[in-house]
Amino acid sequence: MKEYIEERAVEIACYIIEHKATVRQTAKQFGVSKSTIHKDVTDRLLQINPSLAAEARKILDVNKSERHIRGGLATREKYKGTHHMAL
Repeated sequence: MKEYIEERAVEIACYIIEHKATVRQTAKQFGVSKSTIHKDVTDRLLQINPSLAAEARKILDVNKSERHIRGGLATREKYKGTHHMAL
């Protein structure tokens, strides 16, 4: 594995842990795809630093379990203040 990929995987994990960030937020921050974030944390980082990978994975699992709540809140905000008239 190339050194810059290893460094990115560690940086990504540190960012996720420090900010309790979602995959989407992390991907946007690093300018890579969500798939790359998953690959870095679940595969590459596991080979480089298993304990860091496990810590980042815990946060991603919590985020995944809460995503339906965030989605509902986002929808609520989207339609907040708009009144829909019944036809």
